[in-house]
Amino acid sequence: MESGEYAEGDLRCEDGRIAETGRGLRAPDGARVLDLAGARVVPGLIDAHVHVTASTADLGALPSMSPAYVAAHSARTMGGMLDRGFTTVRDASGADYGLADAQAEGLIRGPRLLFCGRALSQTGGHGDLRGRGQSSTDDHPCCAGVGRVADGVDAVRAAARDELRKGAHHLKVMASGGVASPTDRIDSTQYSMDELRAVVEEAEAANRYVAAHAYTARAVNRALEAGVRSVEHGNLIDDSSVELFLRHEAFLVPTLVTYWALKEEGRAFGLPEGSWRKVDEVLDAGLRALERAHRAGVRLAFGTDLLGGMHRHQSHEFRLRGEVQRPLDVLRAATTGAAELVGMAGEIGTLSVGARADLLVLDGDPLRDLGVLAEPKHLRHVVQDGRVVAPA
Repeated sequence: MESGEYAEGDLRCEDGRIAETGRGLRAPDGARVLDLAGARVVPGLIDAHVHVTASTADLGALPSMSPAYVAAHSARTMGGMLDRGFTTVRDASGADYGLADAQAEGLIRGPRLLFCGRALSQTGGHGDLRGRGQSSTDDHPCCAGVGRVADGVDAVRAAARDELRKGAHHLKVMASGGVASPTDRIDSTQYSMDELRAVVEEAEAANRYVAAHAYTARAVNRALEAGVRSVEHGNLIDDSSVELFLRHEAFLVPTLVTYWALKEEGRAFGLPEGSWRKVDEVLDAGLRALERAHRAGVRLAFGTDLLGGMHRHQSHEFRLRGEVQRPLDVLRAATTGAAELVGMAGEIGTLSVGARADLLVLDGDPLRDLGVLAEPKHLRHVVQDGRVVAPA
């Protein structure tokens, strides 16, 4: 997507990589040949904010579920993502090394999985899903869940080191209130600056980075000043936030479709009434925040943040972003932009020689009509690591 222009030609894959591109290439003996005359080929898509273990919008119910049951749901969710053309996803809390290893070994169908383990949350923060009448916490690793509670600099350092020990590709911290958490306010800030900086220091020591959940300008700005690489959501940013994004070369990962879906279907898929009432606070602001950031040149990546049965709306994010961005800019957010965010530029999100052979074959032009990406019926083939993986 570097040039934003199509080039007619052939593409040869070998050992899971793009080996050669150009006109009139000769297929090696025994190679599978696909005649794609008239089709458009784009890189495999990257969703930089998913929760593959979130089989319900009632996130507080996950720890009571059998890990085997959660894994089965996750496998089905990941298979659906692959069928929609997403060949890599960044999980923003919940998934672990077990799911990532299972996908890499071919035990389950799904996108390449970049996981953070559990997000770090202060007591009463967005990752603390206890109701007001609950006092005890159970962060045992056998149980499913999206957050772990850690308070104080020493505790957050230990929690960060523990997630890194288990192979986390990045760390996530809850830097503000949120919709799905029962006891906080969306406009709250969470964690002290010393605690936020401690998490960033631990990530940088391990050559990893931090993603921060944050909504308001106040929360976003604190996270950026602490050194996070990406801000998730950011619906209520202002001009001062934009300046900090640019100064720190950080990424914004809007997740517009989840608010649309939560408002339409959240209660049917387990979202508690109190959380559903919070949605309006961020629903309308998300598109304005995206437009503000895009206009200023903030680095953007594609994300969806869907839960439960709402995962099926993943591709609708393309249509929503298309209200304020050109199709090319939206597609770049889901390819080169997301690849740069996750530290895999040149490896995924591109059709360059040497990159992983992840690509989509489309029967329409997504640079003219984002509906080509928003409606999976336009997907002729999904190729991952050089193999046709969809239709399954």
